[in-house]
Amino acid sequence: MNERQGFSVAGIPTIFLCILLGMVSVALWIETARSGVGYLGLAGALLVALNLLALKGFFQVAPNEGQVLQLFGKYAGTVRIEGLRWTNPFCTRRRVSLRVRNFESGKLKVNDSDGNPIEIASVVVWQVIDTAEAVFCVDDYENFVTIQSESALRQMAQNYPYDSHDDGNPALRSHGEVINNHLRDEIQARLDKAGVRVVEARISHLAYAQEIAQAMLQRQQASAIVAARERIVDGAVGMVAMALDKLRKEGVVELDEERKAAMVSNLLVVLCGDRATQPVVNAGTLYGG
Repeated sequence: MNERQGFSVAGIPTIFLCILLGMVSVALWIETARSGVGYLGLAGALLVALNLLALKGFFQVAPNEGQVLQLFGKYAGTVRIEGLRWTNPFCTRRRVSLRVRNFESGKLKVNDSDGNPIEIASVVVWQVIDTAEAVFCVDDYENFVTIQSESALRQMAQNYPYDSHDDGNPALRSHGEVINNHLRDEIQARLDKAGVRVVEARISHLAYAQEIAQAMLQRQQASAIVAARERIVDGAVGMVAMALDKLRKEGVVELDEERKAAMVSNLLVVLCGDRATQPVVNAGTLYGG
């Protein structure tokens, strides 16, 4: 079932028509009282009844709103034209907001692709684009959006690890754009049948579950320390090589292989150590004596 335009006319001209019918019915009653002709009074009463019935057909449509019409249970179309409108007075009407809405899911506890328990939540921005599907294809489209969004979030979180690995595959913590796009597509696939368009979906909360949070924090700290040490060593080796090369080019001192090894050892200790070094004065030589 897809949305289609429902029958409605401008309300202001119809109001004047109703006023005109009311004036005619009053005139008929006056004429009946003056002349005593009964059928004129009956015609006036019928006009009043029709006028009262017609008044039930007036309704208002606000900006970014649709009024879903049903005639004796059958879908009769949707009116999106703003302002005062008039339609068949036997039609029932249901207001559906077309405005952009958002909600934040609760914190869900799921397992990532590595089996680690994590807590995750998302913010979903959505709007109704097909009022007929929203009203008639699902029982409660607002509740449907909430439940299906959380279901899609669970499904998406199980496809990625929390932290990225060396293989370069996306991870929940490091590839925000990829994850958010996947989440939006997962939610949209579930909400197509409800006439809803997902404008945006993004992760609003991401953390390890409490029972493993401390252990994972220690692992992250250890990984950071190892990575920092690797950079320090790379830099230190480069500086030692540069120092030896400059000493050789400028002829400051001639070093044999054993002295080069000792110098390299001392420089690496100074450059890679995490504490301040203390100078030691060597009164002898490397060869004793």
